[in-house]
Amino acid sequence: MPVLRVDPLTGEVVRIAAARQGRPNLPSDECPFCPGGLEAPEPYRVRAFPNRWPSLPGDGCEIVLYTPDHDATFATLEPAQARAVVDLWAERSASLGSRDDIDYVLVFENRGARAGATIDHPHGQIYAFDLVPPNARRELDQGDPVAALGPDAPGDRLVQTVGSWRAWVPEAATWPYALVLAPEMPVPDLPSLDGAARDDLGVLLVGVIGRLDRLFGEPMPYMLWFHQRPFDGGAWPRAWLHAHVAPLLRAPGTVRFVAAGELGGGVLINPVDPRDAARALREA
Repeated sequence: MPVLRVDPLTGEVVRIAAARQGRPNLPSDECPFCPGGLEAPEPYRVRAFPNRWPSLPGDGCEIVLYTPDHDATFATLEPAQARAVVDLWAERSASLGSRDDIDYVLVFENRGARAGATIDHPHGQIYAFDLVPPNARRELDQGDPVAALGPDAPGDRLVQTVGSWRAWVPEAATWPYALVLAPEMPVPDLPSLDGAARDDLGVLLVGVIGRLDRLFGEPMPYMLWFHQRPFDGGAWPRAWLHAHVAPLLRAPGTVRFVAAGELGGGVLINPVDPRDAARALREA
């Protein structure tokens, strides 16, 4: 079973999940996520199910299938299909978050082999934690949500707006074409989004991922995750739902690696000015 450990030198929280070392790297024959496959034996529109190779103890790790179409990406989803994905994220967040043993629900996606995805079929994952993860906790405890996510946050780095949702390159972006997506007014979590906001979020995700794909004329490998209000019963008045997108390419075919000086020093170095990145994404 995965176990939690804390590094006594740095205080970093680590899960040791030795059983995942034996998981298959790639499907040996057919896609397990296509209808009729191992994980989707029946037809579906969207689907969530437990991960056979969990990173956390218990049954708090899930796979989320975005579409039965193996060759689709989030950027090619129709608005109604994107909305179905958002609805499933919200439903699974509410369901997992209602459990007494769950304090936080992290919805995320690793897209592309260079981001660690082992199956091409469009999908994401969910981790249901028994604690509030350090990065989310740091935002909630130390962040300024109005300055970071409020109406004036995008400045001249705004990339796209869809209804109540906006996407922009952060002023202190750690990845060259990083994006933040957030509603203009605070909403604490995915289950709290109304129908219009869910439509807006789905269309915005389609839009910005399409821009990332067009930026260098190839599918952009990326990491995406949502930060939302913890489900531990606390008030968390500063919680403001938002998504981070960390694209891995800094130039065509060139991965932005985190170097030893950055990792060892704890200060990341971005080679692309956020305003230039925003301009390129607006034009893509």
